Amino acid sequence: MFGKYEPTGYTEIFPGVELKTRVFGSKTLLAEFRFKKGNRIPSHQHPYEQTGYLVSGNIDLTIGGERFDVFPGDSWCIPSDCEHSVIIVENSVVVEVFSPVRKDYLPENLLK
Repeated sequence: MFGKYEPTGYTEIFPGVELKTRVFGSKTLLAEFRFKKGNRIPSHQHPYEQTGYLVSGNIDLTIGGERFDVFPGDSWCIPSDCEHSVIIVENSVVVEVFSPVRKDYLPENLLK
């Protein structure tokens, strides 16, 4: 699969949190998130391993009870079933890979 850059097609999954799935295969899914300052992703966990990279902005990321002040260029890996949350300090762009593929993040499921 090849993904051509397209600046539209984001879906709001939480207030101030937009998602666009960029590409996916049989084992991984690459997603881009746009975060708006002052919002948050509440504490949650899921069966997917989640590896991420902050492209721009600033977030406070809590993984398994440990808090990280994240700046552009910082990266992380959240193990499966590990509780995590985000506070959005500045407008931010995040790129993350999920494994296995999150079926709820497949484009056809985001459009519903």
